[in-house]
Amino acid sequence: MTDFFERSLIVHEQLRGKIGIHSRVPVKSRDDLSIAYTPGVARPCEVIAEDQSRARDLTIKNNTVAVVSDGSAVLGLGNIGPYAAIPVMEGKALLFREFAGIDAWPICVDTQDTDEIIETVRRIAPVFGGINLEDIKAPECFVVEETLKKELDIPVFHDDQHGTAIIATAGLINALEIVGKKIEEAKITVNGAGASAIACAEMFVAAGAQRENIILVDSRGVIYTGREAGMNQYKARFARDTDARSLEDAMRGADVFV
Repeated sequence: MTDFFERSLIVHEQLRGKIGIHSRVPVKSRDDLSIAYTPGVARPCEVIAEDQSRARDLTIKNNTVAVVSDGSAVLGLGNIGPYAAIPVMEGKALLFREFAGIDAWPICVDTQDTDEIIETVRRIAPVFGGINLEDIKAPECFVVEETLKKELDIPVFHDDQHGTAIIATAGLINALEIVGKKIEEAKITVNGAGASAIACAEMFVAAGAQRENIILVDSRGVIYTGREAGMNQYKARFARDTDARSLEDAMRGADVFV
């Protein structure tokens, strides 16, 4: 495993970045340059100025996503900051390009203030057709996502929440079908109460699970009614009226363990 990580470091050092920008327009003559830049570029600018929605037809906005992170909750590495988060965001941009044909660009912001993150994304949104939030810690990530969804006219997706929840819910539905149990009756224990865990639990509910049948456990134990330590409004949605306090307690009688 050590050799694997060393090889990864060597590859990153050799490439100095896993993605890049390439021109779609050939610039082999003065006429080519005049159409792509000045004075030809003035015409699409005028059209967009008259109708802002035409930016989707005439610019990269139609197929470009911003991968935004503050580096506060990166993979299993924790709060490593925006510079150290760049390799991961480059990797996500690469996945968009290779597997979906979508251009994406890493935007690692040098702030972990919720309002400043929201304001930064709001101000850069005109260039992009969508926003992919990535590796922002909870509960801040919920506030950032909810606010931007309300304020922007483009899709906002938080991968740690929604990407994880989609896959986990698909797995849950299939597993319950195999063992012949109904999701409405399943007792579910989730070990974790961060962005992905809460999003999974919420999607389980959307898929038919009963909220009262779900127990969340974080680093301080079971999320129970009346608990005050380490709580936030998102955890509180899953506070259970239960005597269970530990993961061991929460596992008793569970049909599903996440």
